[in-house]
Amino acid sequence: MPNLDTQFDMQLRKDTGAHYTPTSLADFVAAQILDQLETRILDKKHKIRIIDPAVGDGELLLSLIKLAHDRNLNNLEVFGCDISQDAVNASQKLISENFPSTSLRIEKRDFLEWVLDFYNESLFSPATEASRFDIVIANPPYVRTQVMGSEKAKRLAKQFNLSGRVDLYHAFLKGIEKILKSNGILGIIVSNRFLTTKSGVTVRKNLLSSFNILHVWDFGDTRLFEAAVLPAVLLLEKAKGMPDEVHQPKFTSIYLQEGTKNPNPTLVFNALAKSDGDLFKVLHGTLDHGKKHGDVWRLATQQADDWLEQVRSKTKLTFKDIGKIRVGIKTTADNVFILSDADMEKFSGRLPEILQPLITHHVARRFKANEPIKYVIYPHEVKDGVRKAIDLAKFPIVKKYLESHKKQLASRTYIAESNRNWFEIWVPHNPDAWKQPKLVFRDISEKPVFWMDLSGSVVNGDCYWLSLSDKKESDLLWLALAVANSSFIEEFYDHSFNNKLYSGRRRFITQYVENFPLPNPDLKISKEIVVIARQMYKISPSAKTNDLEAKLNSRVYMAFGLNSKKSAGKGI
Repeated sequence: MPNLDTQFDMQLRKDTGAHYTPTSLADFVAAQILDQLETRILDKKHKIRIIDPAVGDGELLLSLIKLAHDRNLNNLEVFGCDISQDAVNASQKLISENFPSTSLRIEKRDFLEWVLDFYNESLFSPATEASRFDIVIANPPYVRTQVMGSEKAKRLAKQFNLSGRVDLYHAFLKGIEKILKSNGILGIIVSNRFLTTKSGVTVRKNLLSSFNILHVWDFGDTRLFEAAVLPAVLLLEKAKGMPDEVHQPKFTSIYLQEGTKNPNPTLVFNALAKSDGDLFKVLHGTLDHGKKHGDVWRLATQQADDWLEQVRSKTKLTFKDIGKIRVGIKTTADNVFILSDADMEKFSGRLPEILQPLITHHVARRFKANEPIKYVIYPHEVKDGVRKAIDLAKFPIVKKYLESHKKQLASRTYIAESNRNWFEIWVPHNPDAWKQPKLVFRDISEKPVFWMDLSGSVVNGDCYWLSLSDKKESDLLWLALAVANSSFIEEFYDHSFNNKLYSGRRRFITQYVENFPLPNPDLKISKEIVVIARQMYKISPSAKTNDLEAKLNSRVYMAFGLNSKKSAGKGI
């Protein structure tokens, strides 16, 4: 196979979202498709129409054709398209040289534009069943809205009836649906992000409404691709009429064991066959897609489901019941507004009048953070219960400093368009809220890192924060701090969301954390947990916290009627 890395410009590959498929993964997807197809085809002479809508280096089609021939399925009509002429030429040559007798047609073509033309300007106008395909095998490009541009994203959303943040592969899924025969098989490689994120809601909804989902494989952090892609493979059947409501899709996940690295992609598939190994944690179960389209998709096993049901039975509140979770401020001009100690020298000892300490992820520590090392010029205040920009004339040092950066600040046209002053922070939040006790946490970390802030500092946009809706219920915030930092919450996270990046790092984002459970705060054990959390805060950092943390973990499990030593198979 030609080395396409030497043929294609790497920036072009980045811009188009091209991540070419490893042979081992291509073979795996092809085998899953043919296993399903063979149960539907009784006549081996039946003509099988196949297409790869983003053919790339041709590896997927090559694997599928080879395995089909091995199974005596020789009557193939193979199609492919790609927006790169280099890819078309290379894949055409690769497949023709290996299978010269196979009917093959690969064209330089934008698949999404072709789908629209195919249906005479309407996706929903009829086409003959004979013109559709028995098999679609695909690794569509991963291009997010900010890369493809808002104009193209809006056009794709309109044409393919998509909503929310559009990735290019979302449109590919809709297009593939239209060209696949009823009961045809789709094997597709996508980012696993769609399983659990808000931006994946539209994809999850479309998949459930248009396909019978046969199997989902989450390949997580196994590093099958050179790029930082966490892939999933979907095996789907085009639904004939309404999707099969009684069908129970299978779900398999495979992640690296903690502290290990995968040196060879082939080992991933060996581990799948053995259902475990020294390198990988493999779980098999069924797909739980929740009760609403917006619910996350998760791997369900009887043991994990029983564990979660026990948690639900002891849950009195969730984090969203005690306060709203927000991301920190967004200045859109950090180089102006955010200062370090070294930056203070430029003020010759006369510091800006409205300088405030700023919490960033750099000071993160469980229970109690380190002292802030950054500061923010915060030009907002509350008057008569309403947030307003400050009167610059009253703050001469700040006025002089901000005016020296006016060209940059005024170039933020979206500020002016929202009828705000040129010197304002884009997302400042309520200035009075900073004064309240608040729970602050990092977005990405292997272990949960939540801490209490009692200093009144401003929180930067690289962290999230929660303050109480009812300021009188201060113990609720301490109870939340304890639960959020417990080993229990790691297990809850892995059973409920399992959105992990490389090296086992979890994503602590709003849609997950707001659903973290809290036991009844009136229980004796809950009050004991609050006392321990306050002690942890008081003595942090200290080696003495180790014993306290073990005690806290045990009490949190007990509050939910669980034994910390008897987990449900602690995550993935």
